[in-house]
Amino acid sequence: MSTVNPQPLWQPDAERIERAQVTRFQTWAAEHHGAPSEGGYAALHRWSVDHLDVFWQAVTEWFDVRFSTPYARVLGDRSMPGAQWFPGATLNYAEHALRAAATRTDQPALLHVDETHDPRPVSWSELRRQVGSLAAALRELGVRPGDRVSGYLPNIPEAVVALLATAAVGGVWTSCAPDFGARSVLDRFQQVEPVVLFTVDGYRYGGKEHDRRDTVAELRRELPTLRAVVHIPLLGTEAPEGTLDWSALTAADVEPAFEQVPFDHPLWVLYSSGTTGLPKAIVQSQGGILVEHLKQLGLHCDLGPEDRFFWYTSTGWMMWNFLVSGLLTGTTIVLYDGSPGHPDTGAQWRIAERTGATLYGTSAAYVMACRKAGVHPARDFDLSAVRCVATTGSPLPPDGFRWLHDEVRDDLWIASVSGGTDVCSCFAGAVPTLPVHIGELQAPGLGTDLQSWDPDGRSLVDEVGELVVTNPMPSMPIRFWNDPDGSRYHDSYFDTYPGVWRHGDWITLTSRGSVIIHGRSDSTLNRQGVRMGSADIYEAVERLPEIRESLVIGVEQADGGYWMPLFVHLAPGASLDDALLHRVKQTIREQLSPRHIPDEIIEVPGIPHTLTGKRIEVPVKRLLQGTPLEKAVNAGSIDNLDLLHFYEELARKRA
Repeated sequence: MSTVNPQPLWQPDAERIERAQVTRFQTWAAEHHGAPSEGGYAALHRWSVDHLDVFWQAVTEWFDVRFSTPYARVLGDRSMPGAQWFPGATLNYAEHALRAAATRTDQPALLHVDETHDPRPVSWSELRRQVGSLAAALRELGVRPGDRVSGYLPNIPEAVVALLATAAVGGVWTSCAPDFGARSVLDRFQQVEPVVLFTVDGYRYGGKEHDRRDTVAELRRELPTLRAVVHIPLLGTEAPEGTLDWSALTAADVEPAFEQVPFDHPLWVLYSSGTTGLPKAIVQSQGGILVEHLKQLGLHCDLGPEDRFFWYTSTGWMMWNFLVSGLLTGTTIVLYDGSPGHPDTGAQWRIAERTGATLYGTSAAYVMACRKAGVHPARDFDLSAVRCVATTGSPLPPDGFRWLHDEVRDDLWIASVSGGTDVCSCFAGAVPTLPVHIGELQAPGLGTDLQSWDPDGRSLVDEVGELVVTNPMPSMPIRFWNDPDGSRYHDSYFDTYPGVWRHGDWITLTSRGSVIIHGRSDSTLNRQGVRMGSADIYEAVERLPEIRESLVIGVEQADGGYWMPLFVHLAPGASLDDALLHRVKQTIREQLSPRHIPDEIIEVPGIPHTLTGKRIEVPVKRLLQGTPLEKAVNAGSIDNLDLLHFYEELARKRA
C-alpha cells in the first residue's frame, strides 16, 4: 500500500453504495457467474479483466441485450488488433436505443435546449415514430447495410433521429459540427463516400446566426457519391434546389424496422484529429458500442430511466455519440445547441437547472473558466437534482475539484473521466461506489485492463508511464476506413508495444487503485475537449505568402489552463504586424473553425525538425512545460539544435 492515504474529498454513503447498479450487478454476477461477492469494486474489476469473456457475457445478460441470432462464444480471437467479439451474433443498436419507448411512451426521450435555455421535449413515442418514418425513407432512397450516411448538423433532435434511422437500416453514420469549415468536413467525409447528407442552412451560436449555405453547396459539389441531400431549415431559409425536405421524410407513422446485423457490423465513423495528414476514419461496431456503452452508462454512470443526462458537446466530438447512447439505459438525454458561455459564463449551470439534469458533464476547461469568472452555481441555480458532475477533454486540476465541492455541493460525486475517440468510451473515471480524491480519476473501467508502462513494457504503480490497455475492449475500432491492410490502425496504437494498445497519454496508477492523467504523451491538440491536429493549421496558415513555416503546440498547464501558441517563421521582408496577425486568425477562423484560433502568435527564428524533415512538436511541448532540454529531446535527431534554445528561453520567461 502507498504510505500516503489522503482524505477523500467525497465518499458515497452506505445507502448510495447499496442502491448503485454496479453493486446490484456484482451481487448478481457473484451468484450467476462466479464474480467475487466480497472486496468491493477492486475485486470486481480484477475479476472483469481476468475473466474477460465471462464478464462481457454477464453484461449482456444483465442489460438484456437482444441477440436475434445467438453468439457462438464471447471472444473468438483475443489478439489486438483484430479481436473478434460475439462471433455469430446479430442485433441492432437502434432497436436497443428505442426500447424504452414501450414503457415510457409519453415521457421525454430528448430535451432540446437552445440559447433561450427553454427545454423542448421529444417523447419516446415521437422519437420512435420519427426514426421509423426516416428509416423507411432511407430504404426507399436505396440506403443498404454498410452505406454511409453523413450529417453536417448541430446538437439538435434531428441529428439523433438521423443517427438512429441510419443504424436501424444497417447504415454507417458519420457527422461533423457546422462550425467546421468545408475543408475540414471534406477531409473527413470524402474518405467514407457518403450516399446521403443531412444538413442545416446554418446555426446559432453566441447570440448570432451563422449562415452555412455556401459551405453546404461546396460539400454537395465535392461529394460525388451523394444520392440525396436532406435540408433542415434551422434558420428558416428556402430549401436549395434538388434537396429533400426533412419534415416530409419524418411525417409517416411507421413502426421502425431494425436490420439485424452481425455484432461487428460498422455503426459509425469517428475521426481523429489529423496530426499527421488526413484524420483517421475510425470505425466502431454496432455490438461493440452497444455493450461498452451499456456498461459505461449503466454501471459506471449509474444511469437509468429516472435520470436526465446532459453533456455539453457538439456532433463533431465522440461525447455526442456517447450522450446519444444514454437512450440505451432509458435515460432522458439533454441536447444543448449553442455556446457554452452564452449569455454568460454560468449558462451550462442554468441548463442543468432547467432540465433537471441528474448527471451533468462538461469540460475541465469550462469548470476552470467558471472558477476564474467567479460563478457561484449553488447560490444562483437550483442544482438539487444534480448528483454527479463529470468532466473530460483534459484532466480536471485539483483546484477544479475543490471549486466543484465548494461551489456546487459538498455531497457531490465528481467524476473526472478519461478515454478517447478511438474507443468512444472511458478507460478510467466514474465509479458511484468509490471515494473521490482531489486530482484523481476514481478507477479504471470494468473490463478495461488499464496499466501504466515504462518504455520497456514493465508495469508501474505510483509512477508516471504510458497509458496502455493490455486486453481488448469491445468498442476498439474494427478498422480504419481506407486502410486495407490495417497498417495505419496498427501503427496508431500497436507499434510501440506489440499486441498492446498504447493510447498516447501519461498516466499514474496509484496503489490505492485510482488513476491520474498527466496529459498527452504525443502532440494532439485538445481545445475545449475537442481534439484536433496540427496538420490542418499548417495547411491553412502556410498558404499565406508571408509565412514560411509554422509550429502549433497545445500545452496543458499546472493551473488547469490550456495554452495554444502558434509559432511562425516569416518569409524574408515580412513583419508580424497587426494586419498579418488579423489575416492569420481570419484564415484559421474561415478555413477551419473558431476553436482553432491560437492563444498567441509568436515570431520565431526558425522551426526545428527531425533529420527526416518532420517538425518536432512533442519536444517543443515538453520544453514549454519546463522539461530541461537534455531530457526533452534526443539531440542527435534534430536538424538545428540551436533553434530549441529559443523555446527553452521562452519557457523560462513564462515560468
